[in-house]
Amino acid sequence: MSEQATAVRAVRGAIQLDVDEREHVLASTRELVTAVLEANGIDLADVISVWFTATPDVRSEFPAVAARELGMGDIPLMCTQELDVVGAMPLVIRLMAHVNTALPRSEITHVYLRGAAALRRDLAQ
Repeated sequence: MSEQATAVRAVRGAIQLDVDEREHVLASTRELVTAVLEANGIDLADVISVWFTATPDVRSEFPAVAARELGMGDIPLMCTQELDVVGAMPLVIRLMAHVNTALPRSEITHVYLRGAAALRRDLAQ
């Protein structure tokens, strides 16, 4: 990181899966994590923790496995289940990463991919 003052910021993201199959869950989660890091210029050394949620219909693998595959083995990772709300978008993995960054909150880029862009049209890329 640069010499600018840094702060802990939360970065959000989500991706909708096509199917609940292990390899697709892993590839999609890697895509999401990579997009969040790249969109915000975040190095792995600046990641404090990542919290993943998945809708109840995602059962084939833990999203954190994909994050470990990207080199996050020493970063605290948590997986939980989203609320099972009637009418909610299916097959969605969400993340909230806590990072050290010099970016002000107003310049954080939250990343919503594929169908998940409909969750936050105001933030989607």
